[in-house]
Amino acid sequence: MSFKNVAVIALVGCVGVVRLSAAALSPGERQHLVAHLEMTAAWLGDEIAGLTPAQIDFHPNPDAWNIAQVVDHLVVVAPIYWRDLQRALEGPAGERRTAMSDADVLWYGIDRTNREQAIPGERPAGQLRDMRAALETYRKHHARLLQYVRTTGDDLRGHFVQRQQCDAYQWALLISTHEQRHILQIREIKADPRFPKK
Repeated sequence: MSFKNVAVIALVGCVGVVRLSAAALSPGERQHLVAHLEMTAAWLGDEIAGLTPAQIDFHPNPDAWNIAQVVDHLVVVAPIYWRDLQRALEGPAGERRTAMSDADVLWYGIDRTNREQAIPGERPAGQLRDMRAALETYRKHHARLLQYVRTTGDDLRGHFVQRQQCDAYQWALLISTHEQRHILQIREIKADPRFPKK
């Protein structure tokens, strides 16, 4: 084989690598993200099903959110997080080093030892009056993200979400792990010895 042919093959190989780095989700990435989103949607519904008004309004301590406020927060942030994802995808794709790994994003959903304060624009709006309606609003936003993840051909790895210093794939996963954190918060509220029996 001539040097020229080797060079052409090498060039084609390089172009292929470029395409791979600017491609749609791999089947494994899509499957993992879909599974996590399906889990959080079902889990939240299960955790708040059948709760009474007294249980929903119970505060573990004066500074802690009650279950209504947790769900309210998830409803408030859903369109904000979706907008952040869409803005990231509007820009050109490129190689950027993220501040976290996928494992870090998954761990964020599990580790409740590091408590955070929601930024002012993402705190509960205080307007939640109907838990069923709030859950329906949450599900509508969640379903939009889930459908997008199931069908998108966008290069999520090649786009960057500035606010979290992560790629768009990690941001979509972070939306789900953020919900997981708050589902665990609801479980902590329900585990409080003073939580109303009914």
